[in-house]
Amino acid sequence: MLLSLISPILQSPSSSLIVKSHLTTQSSSIHTQLSSSSPLLPSPSPKTLSLNPDNNNNNTSTNYNPIVPDPSLNCALQCQHFDSCSGCTHEWNLHSPNILDEANAFFRNLGVSNFTFDSCRLWGWRCRAKLAVRGSSVKPLIGLYQEGTHNVVDIPACQAHHPSINAAVELLKQGMAKLDVVPYDEDELTGELRYVQMAVTMHNTSLPATERYRSGKVQVSLVWNSRNETSYGADKLNALAT
Repeated sequence: MLLSLISPILQSPSSSLIVKSHLTTQSSSIHTQLSSSSPLLPSPSPKTLSLNPDNNNNNTSTNYNPIVPDPSLNCALQCQHFDSCSGCTHEWNLHSPNILDEANAFFRNLGVSNFTFDSCRLWGWRCRAKLAVRGSSVKPLIGLYQEGTHNVVDIPACQAHHPSINAAVELLKQGMAKLDVVPYDEDELTGELRYVQMAVTMHNTSLPATERYRSGKVQVSLVWNSRNETSYGADKLNALAT
């Protein structure tokens, strides 16, 4: 996984400063531009790993009735964060969501009898994540708000995220600990890093289409609690970006 394009955003009441740097293993560069964009708010983003349930159909009896796994188990999210995270609303039957029945009925009423549904990738499909950052520098929480609250749920093993997003989040946590980057405190309005947005690009046409998913690069945008690049703590931002 290559991490490229780290874009910190310094947050202030009137404006924000976007600092973009391109991270590669060989070199890095930074350029700045003023922007009046509003802070990035975390939205249901968020889980990443492919599931391989054991389909044991070797059961035999006199009438040879093999045990067929419940499709809902093979197509379940099986995410450890589901109960506390607000990012996903469906845990079971990902291959056949409830709205599919409504879609079938809609097209059937229009005389379309051959409507089909392709669920595509059931895990690791989300290529853009907007996450809040809270906690402490040594133990940051990077994730989504618990439903109905502003309590951030740490989601390091999100099943919907592209694997490169989870890897980039872990790398960001390591950088925060090393540089003592303090997460934002919503009650005291203090701290440094407020939000992070991660986007995976897989449009590398030099690679075969089958290899682009696992070779996806991540663009990281950081929302920083600072007025400009010379404010207190901005040195950490530049260090984190490079």
